[in-house]
Amino acid sequence: MKRTLWLIVLLLISDLTFAADYAREQKWADEVVPGVVVGDPVYLEQADGHKFLTIYTPVKDAKAALVIVHGRGINPDWGLIGVLRSELPDHGYTTLSVQMPVLASSANESAYLATFPDAVQRLQIAVDFLKAKGYTKIGLVSHSLGSRMSAKYMTGKPDAAVQVWVAIGMPDSVNYSKISVPVLDLYGENDLPAVLKTARARLASLQGKAGSTQQRVAHADHFFDNMDAQLIDAVAKYLDQRF
Repeated sequence: MKRTLWLIVLLLISDLTFAADYAREQKWADEVVPGVVVGDPVYLEQADGHKFLTIYTPVKDAKAALVIVHGRGINPDWGLIGVLRSELPDHGYTTLSVQMPVLASSANESAYLATFPDAVQRLQIAVDFLKAKGYTKIGLVSHSLGSRMSAKYMTGKPDAAVQVWVAIGMPDSVNYSKISVPVLDLYGENDLPAVLKTARARLASLQGKAGSTQQRVAHADHFFDNMDAQLIDAVAKYLDQRF
């Protein structure tokens, strides 16, 4: 009897640990939306009725539209994500930066595996939004855990409109040969240990993959701190070759 009760307690704790933290997500939105200068806040809706924040920055006669995917426990205008979503439009790309599922601030990266189904759903909803706006050429630009989430989407059944993927700071040895579109694997010389440790395996999986490459940016850390220009230059140059 005691063992059964203990198992029930563990299951309840597990559910609480891995449940998406909508309150924290709303807190991010409440903080981000008033400060948005470039682009427009747009709420999109999941199948369960939950509405999540995106920031849409359209460009007239855009070369393509980009879904911008942030990393663990942050928001669609944070740090280098804010740089990507607001500066890539200057290079001719519409951007849609998406709030990905978040957990409690104490959750580690492995706990986020439970959010991947919701993450995949949000990416498809974002792609559908851009298609409804008339975009037929779409790319993913992701960072850190957002790159792992994007890998889950891209190795499943990605929308045919998604034609390229820029994976920044990928902290995993993802097999890019299973991805049907060209990939840029971008990371910093001083990136996180998990990114650096798996870089060689990622490069090997890119061999023979048309239009794909790996690029290491000298002196850059995981967040490209104080290197906005180098980040945008690397991403925009690659996208210009693909679109």
